[in-house]
Amino acid sequence: MPDLFQREYKMTPYEIIKKKRDGGVLSKEELEFLIKGYLDGKIADYQVSALLMAIYFQGLNTEEVFNLTDIMLRSGRVFDLSFIEGIKIDKHSTGGVGDKVSIILAPLLRAAGIIVPMISGRGLGHTGGTADKLESIPGFRVTLSSQEFLDILEKHGLVMATQSPEIAPADRLLYSLRDVTATVDSIPLIASSIMSKKLAEGIQGLVLDVKLGSGAFIKTIDKARELSELMVSIGKRYGVKTVAVITDMSQPLGRTVGNSLEIKESILSLRGRWPEDLKEVTLTLGAWALWIKDTISGEKTKDINEYIRILEGLIEDGSAFEKFVEMISAQGGDPEVAFRQNLLPSARLTEHVLSTEEGFIEKFDAELVGKAAVILGAGRQKKEDTIDHSAGIVINKKIGDYVKKGEPLAIMHFNRQDDFERAKGLFLKGITFSLKKPEQKSRIIEVIK
Repeated sequence: MPDLFQREYKMTPYEIIKKKRDGGVLSKEELEFLIKGYLDGKIADYQVSALLMAIYFQGLNTEEVFNLTDIMLRSGRVFDLSFIEGIKIDKHSTGGVGDKVSIILAPLLRAAGIIVPMISGRGLGHTGGTADKLESIPGFRVTLSSQEFLDILEKHGLVMATQSPEIAPADRLLYSLRDVTATVDSIPLIASSIMSKKLAEGIQGLVLDVKLGSGAFIKTIDKARELSELMVSIGKRYGVKTVAVITDMSQPLGRTVGNSLEIKESILSLRGRWPEDLKEVTLTLGAWALWIKDTISGEKTKDINEYIRILEGLIEDGSAFEKFVEMISAQGGDPEVAFRQNLLPSARLTEHVLSTEEGFIEKFDAELVGKAAVILGAGRQKKEDTIDHSAGIVINKKIGDYVKKGEPLAIMHFNRQDDFERAKGLFLKGITFSLKKPEQKSRIIEVIK
């Protein structure tokens, strides 16, 4: 590292790392020195890794989180969407198992008159990624240049794409380090990572789906509230109306886990044939997006249930489905997929997972289901792993359902026979039975705004 670089900032990586390690508060200049230096190749990854671990244990105060977010946000391009008429609102999920909400919600919000510029992520570990699911659709392009992103958004009012190299490049580099240094689940780092990408979209409103439970990164309600409040406060700081909805991820969402299988379920949902839990989460998040839209435009806000009824109407009259078909076509996909689901990737092999016990399903560990799907090929353990878009699990029974011994709990879809037994064992390990029917709970836990 050149001496000139250190003299310019009058500080060293060692001093900054030691300061945070000992619980000190870092200035914006100190954070910028390390992050800008890392981005420019002047500071080594092992030094930034040390800082991330220090942050993991010592945390960041609110001002430090604001500063970190701002540095990452301004490390790349920030879109100005003022040339597109309409209110721009996005939705983000912290990740779960069977979470195909974005695929349904984005066209639904567009049908409701909202402009939706959605940057989606890829799956890693037991959680799936929206971008991977969309790539199940033959020809569908999620990797777009910034100009392509803007052109599609201007013409169609809806685009779903991965983070381009121009958007928050510092976040992309830091996330790669977090992934290999066991610092992914740091609340301040999660908040700044999510919000730097979302703010770069040039949006006016944001709905956050903060997942809580076995299938999520966040395992306790206190941590979920902390993350939600932090992200809402960052949004407020930048003038972006933000609402966080804490939702239950103690069991898979919907009836499918795996890329093409989740696209099929999304298509059925857009035609009004969806499981109640998926419907509840999607419509609730959508309702808050409509509330944000009316708040920004100065309209009198309605009761959330009234917004839900509006969205139900857009499902029933086919408007949301039409926007989905339009989006597929706009991004190079085959729109026939929406009408002929056999065009989606299909696994060569299927096997039933039979119950080894009788009783009511009391617990259904979403993380183990997600890991079982990864074993089948539906996910990746490392970023370099290849996804099998046809692999996954169709779930027949969920919490509260009564099951007889030998009755099918699920159907596994796969292409490698050797993977089935391991995946089945993990799946069954995650299910607990009871003689008493458990109380059915709402997927919506709390709303923070």
